[in-house]
Amino acid sequence: MDSQALYRKWRPQTLSEVAGQEHVTRALKNALERGRVVHAYLFCGPRGTGKTSTGRILAKAVNCLTSGHGEPCNTCTVCQAVTNGSALDVIEIDAASNRGIDEIRDLREKVNFSPAMARHKVYIIDEVHMLTEAAANALLKTLEEPPPYVIFVLATTESHKLLPTILSRCQRYDFRRLTQSAVVARLSQICAGEQFQFQPEALNLIARSASGSLRDAVNLLEQMVNYYGSQVELPQVQAAMGITGDQRSRELARYIATNNTATALQTLNAVLQDGLDLRQFHRELLDYMRQLLLVKCGSAAAVDATAEDIKEMQGIVAETSLEHVVQSVKLLGKVDLRLDNYSPLPLEIAIVECGLVEELPPASPRKAHPALEAKPKPVAAVRPSAVREQYARPETAPTPTVPRPTSPAPAPARAEAPASDLTPRPSAAVAGKPASNPEWDRILQAVRGANKTVAAWLNSTELLSIESDKVVVTVRYPIYKEKIEDPEHRKLIEDCLCKALGKTCRIECVYQPKENKVQRPSGPQGHLVQAALKMGAKIISTEEQHAE
Repeated sequence: MDSQALYRKWRPQTLSEVAGQEHVTRALKNALERGRVVHAYLFCGPRGTGKTSTGRILAKAVNCLTSGHGEPCNTCTVCQAVTNGSALDVIEIDAASNRGIDEIRDLREKVNFSPAMARHKVYIIDEVHMLTEAAANALLKTLEEPPPYVIFVLATTESHKLLPTILSRCQRYDFRRLTQSAVVARLSQICAGEQFQFQPEALNLIARSASGSLRDAVNLLEQMVNYYGSQVELPQVQAAMGITGDQRSRELARYIATNNTATALQTLNAVLQDGLDLRQFHRELLDYMRQLLLVKCGSAAAVDATAEDIKEMQGIVAETSLEHVVQSVKLLGKVDLRLDNYSPLPLEIAIVECGLVEELPPASPRKAHPALEAKPKPVAAVRPSAVREQYARPETAPTPTVPRPTSPAPAPARAEAPASDLTPRPSAAVAGKPASNPEWDRILQAVRGANKTVAAWLNSTELLSIESDKVVVTVRYPIYKEKIEDPEHRKLIEDCLCKALGKTCRIECVYQPKENKVQRPSGPQGHLVQAALKMGAKIISTEEQHAE
């Protein structure tokens, strides 16, 4: 009985048989035909895309006794020895288990020996990025100037981890993930050669689950054959992979898109009670949400679905906004079920957060509120009694002279919001703190009773206005704005607004940087006046004038 795995049995033996990498195989064919083979190649790309197989084919092609220029014949003694893995002049090294400097020193010594029976010695170093830094540096000199009969083929899935000096010494080829059609074509070829009978839909599902890795797809194909025999249908593949169909994932995606949180949680609970694999179900849900996103953006042609399915998706996304779909995909994509496969809590929280997306108003953190952009109004000169109120003046304004005219003259004041837009508050309110207002006090008391931490964040703001359907506050620090606008905290605050005001209201934060806030001076009229007061001086009268 042949115990060889299918992916090894059906490994490509010529460059033409390498699936899905025509941009690499064509370049290598031209180099072989023209005799322009270089001494070092770097094959990069995801797992299962043909990097090591292409390296072996290249080793056969440069040593083929029949050709030597172009595709290998696979019939001469050298080609058969390479295929069987018995060729002494084709050395495969796993850098993951031979990653130290001692192994590379041993390689450098053996490189100087001439080939035993072939024209070239070919070193295929797999997972070369696993070499230690010392080992990689030891390889540099040999890699740059090897003997004329040596060819290096370096394969890696993470080329960014290689030293730049190694990258500069190699001719690089990037292997891509295989398209679904290329994987299905290769699987169909294997089924025809092994006399397997698979439904086309079953092969499509296997190819889609392999995520562009042909080796993974062939392994899945072999698992289906071992479990069900040579005749396999779509329901069998779905059952073996923990997939019962896309219906429930589509229903859940529809409820999320239409903001029906309660029904979405009930659907997820029904899925759990049926004992389905939660991680697989989450992958199906995320894939369908991605398709909804593409349809909403007008890229329905990029969706691998039937016309009826696309029409159904168009009906779903017509009931929601693009922002809601985008935020839902982000929230669901952050769910990590690897630590506990049996707890639905991360997915349930993500579904609830998706339902809160619509409650968020359009964000405008850097745009000033219209009330803050009001034109300044002239006011009368400050009365002597206003000294105790400690009016603030900008720090950047020059120190004005203070003459004593016979009659007060009007002076421009700092910008104030129109009185109609603001809730009345005492003129001595301290900047950065909520104004003393009965409604605002009730709001703070309600929030403090629900959550003291959120109340502390809200207490750091300054009330700007209380309108019919919203309460506007100014925030001096971006971190407080983010905390208050967090969906969970926003929901708590708005519930307290409804309780305190007796109507439905939403909270709106307006970012106003600290440097734009009016600062209080250090004393009644500045630090110089304070020093004079300490020396026994008395204030008889005061007037304020602003420099023009």
